[in-house]
Amino acid sequence: MQTIAWMAWTPATAIFFSAIAVILLCMTWLAIRRPEVARLGILGIATTRGDRLFVSLVGAALIHLAWIGLFDTGTIAILPIADGLEISSLWLATVLSLAYATAVFRVV
Repeated sequence: MQTIAWMAWTPATAIFFSAIAVILLCMTWLAIRRPEVARLGILGIATTRGDRLFVSLVGAALIHLAWIGLFDTGTIAILPIADGLEISSLWLATVLSLAYATAVFRVV
């Protein structure tokens, strides 16, 4: 297993925080343009966009932590785009997190 530098400012970290900032800006714009009414999902609890965003972000964090704890985060592919550009298996957890977030926003 490889050593993971926690809280290191890397390109992946910058992309993550930039994506969160863009999501929050979009949600602010949506709240101004289209004020929402709380809706009942499959859980029977009234939720807003902000509630669903929070649940999906917490879920994404848990999925990534579980992935790191259970699976190897080593290289699964080397891209021919640049010399030595590798894809970590952690990207599979990211795809799983996006699917989870989509499900949360659709049904919760």
